[in-house]
Amino acid sequence: MEIRPILSALLRNKTGPILVAMQVALSLAILANALHIVNERREVAARPSGLSDEAATFYFSVRNLNQDTPDQMLATIKREIEVLRAVPGVASVAQVSQMPMSQSGGTTSIAADNRQQRESGYASTYFTGDSMVKTLGLKLVEGRDFHPQEIPEVNELTNAEVPTLVIVTKPLADKLWPGAPAVGKTMYFGTGSSATGAQVIGVVEDLISAHAELGETGIFSLIMPARQYGHGGAMYAIRSEPGQRDRVMQEAEQALRKSSATPMILRIKTVEDDRKDRYRADTALSWMLVTVSALLLLITCSGIVGMATLWVNQRRKQIGVRRALGARKLDILRYFIVENVMITSAGVVGGVLLGVGLNALLVSRLEMARLPLVYLVTGAIVFWAIGILSAYGPAWRAASISPALATRST
Repeated sequence: MEIRPILSALLRNKTGPILVAMQVALSLAILANALHIVNERREVAARPSGLSDEAATFYFSVRNLNQDTPDQMLATIKREIEVLRAVPGVASVAQVSQMPMSQSGGTTSIAADNRQQRESGYASTYFTGDSMVKTLGLKLVEGRDFHPQEIPEVNELTNAEVPTLVIVTKPLADKLWPGAPAVGKTMYFGTGSSATGAQVIGVVEDLISAHAELGETGIFSLIMPARQYGHGGAMYAIRSEPGQRDRVMQEAEQALRKSSATPMILRIKTVEDDRKDRYRADTALSWMLVTVSALLLLITCSGIVGMATLWVNQRRKQIGVRRALGARKLDILRYFIVENVMITSAGVVGGVLLGVGLNALLVSRLEMARLPLVYLVTGAIVFWAIGILSAYGPAWRAASISPALATRST
């Protein structure tokens, strides 16, 4: 193998090889981390919400423009629920206080024991006047749903009592009582002697929070029974039969407006739209990084190909002399391929070190996951392949020229 003479030749003309190696190193470090970020963002955007059929689920936010008393508001809510249930194609309806990924909703501090010094965490708090588990299609993995008689009617203007029953998500249950059944346990809202508690009667597999935060806060959710009224508005979650959502949305809106003797403000939105809105920035970042990565890879390829072509053309006379002395085309081709692989390898080593360092910075500043080795290995293989292919064409063309023509002075 001609490694020693190749290395000697590279050391005599260091500028070009160093520039190419630096370009490979920077490109590998940036590409590996950029694609890692893209993969993370896409995984975040595809997180399960816990809903059995997001495509069939939507919700109404309704506010009647009248001055009803609280009792009249309660009666209106009950009437509107019955109106919605009567719409053909409606599978289930539930009054709710907030919706997953809607970016609007409340949280509460929770603890496994009120004698703790600090809370165990924060959970997204859903109140429902019906079966939110049934309407959203949540999967019960432990315990049961609320019975109708367990759902109190709560005037938010005068009643600040917290319900005494609760359904929690499995991640929240595992956080509070790791390795133990959650059903029957008491969960506290805050700490200290003034903290109120609620008995866990059920555990659902997943229910993403209203704000869908990153980390554990986004998967810590709880559902409490309460038909809330008093503020003049209500929110209704609706799951249609598969494939009928758009028609059901139109007919449900018409039915609600016809059922009210007074004007109402009605806002309708699908869970799919909420998901798109919540992860719009993540999706945009992913596409931007993919575009930048593609352009960077194109620029790097162009640089390697251009430099390889220049080196071959500068040594056409040398190639002719070697061919005249008996060197085969394969020998010429191997020389330039080995040369490019050596330069690329130097860049790959630098790129791996730089990529790991860049990832360490991102982990410390942005709380990202560690860069998997597969990104660096794949990147190294790609750049080695680029180095081989970029040298192959120019070297083969130069080796195919007759020695007399190659050594002719210009």
